[in-house]
Amino acid sequence: MDMEEKMNELHYDILIRYFEGNCSNDDLEKIDAWIKESDENAKKIFQWEEIYHLGNSRCFTDDRLITKAEKRLDSKLAKEKKGKQKIFKLHQWIKYAAVITIVIAVSALAYWQFNTSNKEDMLVATTSESQVREIVLPDGTKVWLNQSSSLKYPRQFSEKERNVYLNGEAYFEVTKNRKRPFIVQSEMMKIKVLGTIFNLKCSPTCRISEATLIEGEIEVKGNNEEGMIILSPGQKAELNKVTKRMQVKEVDAKLDAVWHNNLIPFEKATIFNIAKTLERFYNVKIILSPDISTNKTYSGVLKKKDSIESVLKLLKNSIPMNYKIVDNNIFILPESN
Repeated sequence: MDMEEKMNELHYDILIRYFEGNCSNDDLEKIDAWIKESDENAKKIFQWEEIYHLGNSRCFTDDRLITKAEKRLDSKLAKEKKGKQKIFKLHQWIKYAAVITIVIAVSALAYWQFNTSNKEDMLVATTSESQVREIVLPDGTKVWLNQSSSLKYPRQFSEKERNVYLNGEAYFEVTKNRKRPFIVQSEMMKIKVLGTIFNLKCSPTCRISEATLIEGEIEVKGNNEEGMIILSPGQKAELNKVTKRMQVKEVDAKLDAVWHNNLIPFEKATIFNIAKTLERFYNVKIILSPDISTNKTYSGVLKKKDSIESVLKLLKNSIPMNYKIVDNNIFILPESN
């Protein structure tokens, strides 16, 4: 009898009630009887319960996770030594790209500053609550505005800089020009680039502003003397509006720009990585069976669907797996023979 058949005997809703401590006496009797059938049954249910309560990573700890944890500790210790400095440089040799991706937001104050300090003829593009719009800037830069967003930019850029101000969220493919840096102003921080790919997320209502670098190099500077950081690809700068503290994290940078084309990228991702990504985008809890293989990796692009079940059906075409959905919980099981 395979794992899926055994679990079906108990019914997945009974397992969820058991894990959450909401079992009836009848449920407990069924679980107790199933555990007593064999030592393997007992081992399986305890493994599943550990996964449910403590998270999938505990069950798949390996040298890579340990190494990653050590790197985070080293990074934290190094950051403490530089705690009194305002300028952080995290540099690495890279190639500049021809496009730039950003998700940004600015307040009405930024608009006022622009109008009072720049006499150029200004244009404003806006989107409604259900609209995504594409526009082209004077230098050939392409911009996709997300819902409920606005972009202010000059009819012609100056010869020294290319300044834009946004409110909401946007995706940019910026034309490269080393002589005229592209500058994005938001409420809490300013981003300066020559040509690269990154995300910037900032809103007057958000406590933390985020700048995530996908490719190239960017300079991130706080508007209120919080410091300056030069990011390397795969790093995210976070600026806390309350504490005024800026810090850097290692992240999967491409996931921050999924909204632009609804394509979720995976590069040498394990089933564990994929599960964590789906939890992020669909607000569900995914429980991996202890029997499922975590050694294989998968690369490609997954189309984001309206429902998690639609995505799981697509995954079954590439990954040998079965799934069971119970409320907001999803069990991932090995494919039945």
